[in-house]
Amino acid sequence: MRLPLALLALISISTLTACTLPQASREPQRPQQHCNAQAAQWAVGKTNTENNVAQARVQAGAYLVRVLNLGAPATREFNAERLNLEVDATGRIVRATCG
Repeated sequence: MRLPLALLALISISTLTACTLPQASREPQRPQQHCNAQAAQWAVGKTNTENNVAQARVQAGAYLVRVLNLGAPATREFNAERLNLEVDATGRIVRATCG
């Protein structure tokens, strides 16, 4: 009678151990950045180059940048960390906003 109880206890312990959830990783959260479109206004009138877009993002303090064709529909979700640069058909930046 002792052997089956010991075996049952061992099976129960191994089953409980297998069902435990892994611990969530403790990755540090990055500080949230807020876009300042005023700081990117220098880019209006400039060509839509990788360098100009990257500099505008950095100067605006934005985490993300999105280049939109003038008049194209944009997504409606607001993101305070994103700089939006609208460009015309010639590739010139015509507007810098956040969102």
